[in-house]
Amino acid sequence: MFVVPEAFAVATLAREGEAGRQWLAELPRMVDELCQRWGLVIDGSPMHGYLGVVVPVRRDAELCVVKVSWLDASNTDEALALAAWQGAGAVRLLAVEPALHAMLLERLDHRRSLHELPVDEALVVAGGLLRRLAIPTTANFRPLPTMAAEIAQSLPARWVKYGRPLPRRVLDRASELTQHYGPVAANLLVNYDLHYDNILAGQRAPWLAVDPKVVIGDPEFGIAQLLMNRLEEIVASRGLDRHFALLCEAAELNTELARAWTLVRCVDYWLWGLSVGLTEDPKRCAVIVQWLD
Repeated sequence: MFVVPEAFAVATLAREGEAGRQWLAELPRMVDELCQRWGLVIDGSPMHGYLGVVVPVRRDAELCVVKVSWLDASNTDEALALAAWQGAGAVRLLAVEPALHAMLLERLDHRRSLHELPVDEALVVAGGLLRRLAIPTTANFRPLPTMAAEIAQSLPARWVKYGRPLPRRVLDRASELTQHYGPVAANLLVNYDLHYDNILAGQRAPWLAVDPKVVIGDPEFGIAQLLMNRLEEIVASRGLDRHFALLCEAAELNTELARAWTLVRCVDYWLWGLSVGLTEDPKRCAVIVQWLD
């Protein structure tokens, strides 16, 4: 029997209020309905991320997971992206139920993420996956020019609202870069939330991406989080110059464009982090922005 993880329930209630309470109350019914529909047996304790729960299941002898998510602007295209990749570099999508925001996925080893590799090796693996996932597609995903324009428009007001935490010239530079590079972005499917915890060990491939957030644009838009998330290790192990170069080489990126989009992403994430009460991530963004400035 499925029971909603307590920590996930608390976080969802705090973030979504009464709508979240109602959704949480329906979750056990939804999981039960999906198990009956897809012929599944629950096979372990549920796990969770920020927006969704993941339930280990079996379909006969096949090991899978059911993922049910709170629908958010950032995850509306997850199933469509996984379908586009067809398991090439990412977890394989086995079935989908759009009405419940649910997917049946192959089961990976959640105990082994790319965090277990030394950061040099992890960057090379992640860079290779970023490039592999950057495919042409005819599906209707959100375009980077639209996202870039929204970032540029929102930056000044957010900067003021959260106490002008970075120099105005850096803010203006980020806005200029979005306006310069956004309109001419490439037409590739890019996972811009590919980080070490979202790359898990698999049986059919050593490492596979999960939980994608996607945009149609430049692969260079997708590397900032790979520098942020293990920044202390990167700085302690021969620094950002070397690791940035490693990442750009592994992912076959244009270094100028990679620097530009990383600055934009770090400024944007810095302000977002302050808006939700984060403390460490804005500091990491500040270090990367200073390195790029």
